[in-house]
Amino acid sequence: MSRKTRPYLFYDTTASVCSTCLARVEAKILIKGGRVFMEKWCPEHGFERTLMADDADYYRQCREQWIKPPELPRRFATPMARGCPWDCGLCPDHMQHSCVTVLEVTGHCNLRCPVCYAGSGPDNPSYRSLDEIGRMLDTIVENEGEPDVVQISGGEPTLHPRFFDILKEARRRPIRHLMVNTNGIVLARDPDFARRLAEFGPGLEVYLQFDSLDDAVLRQLRGADLARIHEQALEHLNAAGISTSLVATLRKGLNDGEIGALVRHALNWSCVRGITFQPIEDAGRNEGFDAARHRLTVSEIRRAIAEQSGLFALEDVVPVPCNPDTLAMAYALKLDGQTLPLTRYLDRELLVGGASNTIVFERDPRIKDTLVQLFSTAHGPEQRARCLSELLCCLPRVEAPAALDYRNVFRVLVVQFMDAANLDLRALKKSCVHIVQPNGQMVPFEAFNLFYRKA
Repeated sequence: MSRKTRPYLFYDTTASVCSTCLARVEAKILIKGGRVFMEKWCPEHGFERTLMADDADYYRQCREQWIKPPELPRRFATPMARGCPWDCGLCPDHMQHSCVTVLEVTGHCNLRCPVCYAGSGPDNPSYRSLDEIGRMLDTIVENEGEPDVVQISGGEPTLHPRFFDILKEARRRPIRHLMVNTNGIVLARDPDFARRLAEFGPGLEVYLQFDSLDDAVLRQLRGADLARIHEQALEHLNAAGISTSLVATLRKGLNDGEIGALVRHALNWSCVRGITFQPIEDAGRNEGFDAARHRLTVSEIRRAIAEQSGLFALEDVVPVPCNPDTLAMAYALKLDGQTLPLTRYLDRELLVGGASNTIVFERDPRIKDTLVQLFSTAHGPEQRARCLSELLCCLPRVEAPAALDYRNVFRVLVVQFMDAANLDLRALKKSCVHIVQPNGQMVPFEAFNLFYRKA
């Protein structure tokens, strides 16, 4: 007699939360028809199933191959009491230090975006004092020693009345790279603002909101016509020579068809070092979002980069080892008017086993020698592949021979911030993007927006 079988592969078990009541629940990872689902059950609200990846092979690579030992912060601020995700701060059960620390200096913004994880807007007049910001910067240094990346954010941080004093405070501390997260309106309207920003470089990067080239799309995501504003901001950043990354929030069926166009547009600007794609995190203010129609996974964005960009192949977009479930990246070299994809040549074992556990791969002390070897004609493809793997970095400052510097490196990054529907606590424990708090806590980005952010 033959037995019935379930119509899927039971791949793993994990923990999550009910997307209705946020209670912690058990969850299963299932593979069916080449796709990966999370299935969970809440005693009060029943079953729910969420698509985690539309490419089971890629998902399994992330889980089985692109992993490496976690790195610890210098200190833990909260004890383990209730279990993940209720002990954030970081607690000793968290498996990753802060690759990127977000410092929110204001809740005020000159837009009221229909999509805003922080729920910011013109009706929120709150600004943190410079003293409080200084203490928060000290917290970051206490946790990291020499923090890799600190992102000044909001709200809209450029509206803070002491914005440039904040940058001065950050520069007084041993922060390796400073980012400013902005919608670009102030930069577009005031060319002098970009020139003042340039005084804080090198090691300063603008993280410029850039969701679309189409005002009709921008009205749905941002509530305003911003296409020309974004171009003016880029013109001023380009003129001032400020390293810039574009960041696009993606919603399926709205602007995921522009992924290739946005990559090509980014390549047209000498100041732009790369572009980051972030599928919508269903948290904060998220008007008109329908998870069944609008949710995007990392694997879908990865495929769109390959199919639309005309530059990268699928194998060029690889998981980031510190948290491969939620991060993927591809790199290219801009040289002599051409753009050449690099990631396809990487040696996975060298990247996973050799580089420091951080998004900032160019900080590894071997990079200079690696780049010298990379552009030597004395080496064959195998040696070049080993060199290229160490070129992977998320920040634009790379020590290199005179003929090559960070302006030649172009990065595409996919960053998925999980929400209640797709929250995998196993992946949350590896979150490396943290939000610093005035009480000395460092809270993973997703956990903060879901459980800790005050309305």
